[in-house]
Amino acid sequence: MSKTEALAKILLGPVLLIQGAYTRRVTPKLPEAEGERTGVAGSGNVLRMLILGDSAAAGVGASTQAEALSGQLVNRLAKDYQVEWTLWARSGLDSQALLERLGQQAAQPFDAVLLSIGVNDVTSSLSADQWIARQRHLMEVLRSKFEAKQIVVSPLPPMHLFPALPQPLRWYLGNRAARFNRQLAELAASKDHCRMLTTRLAPVAGSMARDGFHPGPAIYSV
Repeated sequence: MSKTEALAKILLGPVLLIQGAYTRRVTPKLPEAEGERTGVAGSGNVLRMLILGDSAAAGVGASTQAEALSGQLVNRLAKDYQVEWTLWARSGLDSQALLERLGQQAAQPFDAVLLSIGVNDVTSSLSADQWIARQRHLMEVLRSKFEAKQIVVSPLPPMHLFPALPQPLRWYLGNRAARFNRQLAELAASKDHCRMLTTRLAPVAGSMARDGFHPGPAIYSV
């Protein structure tokens, strides 16, 4: 834990707890996007792709999977490949729950995996070092059990810009997310088979879901 985070928890602890409870109570609970979670699209060389993660991977904030991360990604890749794609995602998952879910899945090979996980870890009491250990474990499982040739990790979103979060909770979670991302970038850079996306996903007016917490179709498109 950084000195800034430790000091904030001491000075702002009660406020952060109250704001967190209030935010969970008043923020609309949006459903996961409707639609298929596996399929084949396009023509060309076969690309076996797994999209894996939490609510953002599951498409919360979009009405259908076609508008969400999986649909928009598959649509673009299908212009050059025959994409055999699978989506394993559920709203509310943290890294440990995702590891447990992978343990329950039958082994199968994937050429590429897009991993989007971490917001529920940031809002927990997990330390950055503990989180990175779980990311490393996830990568090891994806490589050994699922033969992933390439793992692309999505960074944590800019939580300091989330409209649904009041201050100082927004600042506190944004600071944690930024620190998690710095360590995630170091982990990804240390592995030949892994890369971290650097696309800027700053929310602008109309780009987020109505809960002010999840991406909308415009951000999924980016």
